[in-house]
Amino acid sequence: MTMYATVDSPLGELLLVGEEAPGAVGGVALASLSLPGQKGAAVVQDGWVHAPEAFAGIAEQLREYFEGRLTRFDIVPAEGLGTDFQRRVWAALDTVPYGETVSYGEIAERIGTPGAGVRAVGTAIGRNPLLVVRPCHRVIGADGTLRGYAGGVERKEQLLGLEGALAVR
Repeated sequence: MTMYATVDSPLGELLLVGEEAPGAVGGVALASLSLPGQKGAAVVQDGWVHAPEAFAGIAEQLREYFEGRLTRFDIVPAEGLGTDFQRRVWAALDTVPYGETVSYGEIAERIGTPGAGVRAVGTAIGRNPLLVVRPCHRVIGADGTLRGYAGGVERKEQLLGLEGALAVR
């Protein structure tokens, strides 16, 4: 069963989408976290169940993050999302510490696809369904500039500012 809820944030109203998952926070595995106006954002579908109570634990973690009191999320992602390559890229994103940034090239090296693999890494990062939670906002250009972000470069800058990460735009 697909469930959803909305959560207010400094970035605007977030749409959380998940699947039932016993043992996960609130019994839900997060399949999507979308920002308003995001490229490729999830849209509530017929048959989805509005279940804010199932997302209460995730919502609390997001509140703590935006208040600067949480630096690492403890959220179970839904299974079966993305290709094998995308999952490798997303796993590498999960290792980028709070308040730090890495380049697309560094992520490509971490997963063993340097050089031409940088473009594929950028595409996989752009398809990250768990914005904020899976920290794709921490990936910047090799020259230190902010590059694309599905939620908008302004929001990427806002998230990096919240974390105290320095980036030049």
